[in-house]
Amino acid sequence: MGRMPNWADVILIPLVSVILALLVSGLVVLLIGENPLEAMTIMVRGALGSAYGLGYTLFYATNFIFTGLGVAVAIHARLFNIGGEGQAYVAGLGAAVACLFVPWPHWTIALVAVVILSGLFGAAWAAIPAWLQAKRGSHIVITTIMFNFIAASLMVYLLVNVFRVPGSMEPATAIFPSVTHLPNAGEFAGFLGFRTSTPLNVSFFIALLAAFAVWVLIWRTRLGYEIRAFGHSETAAVYAGINPTRIIMVTMLISGGLSGLMATNAVMGEAEQLRLDYVQGAGFVGIAVALMGRSHPIGVILAALLFGMLYQGGAELSFEMPAVSREMVVVIQALVILFTGALDNMVRMPMERIYLAFRRSRTASHQPAE
Repeated sequence: MGRMPNWADVILIPLVSVILALLVSGLVVLLIGENPLEAMTIMVRGALGSAYGLGYTLFYATNFIFTGLGVAVAIHARLFNIGGEGQAYVAGLGAAVACLFVPWPHWTIALVAVVILSGLFGAAWAAIPAWLQAKRGSHIVITTIMFNFIAASLMVYLLVNVFRVPGSMEPATAIFPSVTHLPNAGEFAGFLGFRTSTPLNVSFFIALLAAFAVWVLIWRTRLGYEIRAFGHSETAAVYAGINPTRIIMVTMLISGGLSGLMATNAVMGEAEQLRLDYVQGAGFVGIAVALMGRSHPIGVILAALLFGMLYQGGAELSFEMPAVSREMVVVIQALVILFTGALDNMVRMPMERIYLAFRRSRTASHQPAE
């Protein structure tokens, strides 16, 4: 009876949490002697005030949509997959293999192959922690953390000793053939002011399609119902005939595959080669995005856009306002995560009380007088 509607849970509560986080961030900026309103203006203008800034904002948001969706799917089964960083990293290898070793006739066919291979590589990296959880009872949080470090070490070895271009000191693969290069926003949306140097590319639309596919999976399929049932109560799910091992494995494979799709954007779309540490923390940001978005695709998209704005706007802020260092921008990001994640009930409980009181007053006003 006191539960708030879904739109309030997905949009209103996170919005209030973000506003509180920005207010506290403003106090931090004020304490170091700068004008918080000016700082906020610079961040918003840097993120949205030009085609250049918007291109970077949406590029970052695309990465966060993929990793956020990966975490969100796992959360529905009450599995906390924090291995998106490693899964996306290894998936870059799949994208590089597809682009370097197959002579594709057109970028559209290459994109389909990269989507498939990067998803498979990401899913494969999630499969071992999933099997350890399902068959040996190992905690998924611990194993996915460990596999992040293993992925980082594995990719360092491969990029230094296997895929590095002979004579080059850079730990990276060769540049992909031009036929595999994805159109960027300067090519398909140049009329909006985007330049050909923008990192935003057609992977953004792949991310939106992935979000729609997750919505269909979780709320419109039998498998999605089983995933949610398992997440609500494993005992009840088993009683209903749902196989826990199957759900854990399938959910984690889907989760790892979604995180792996980040390679289409950052490897195939922007860098056009596989570089060392190309993920740059997007796997961990995906955790905050999924929590803030309440594991709903619409919420994930909105949260990813917010963090894309924080990344791009924060870079502009540290450049135009030197007193606000890059580390201070990280503090602002951390405050957003704190208020939308750890302090969620601080906002949710008062909002639910207000909503319940409003419902009661409306019900009383509609009752006929005796």
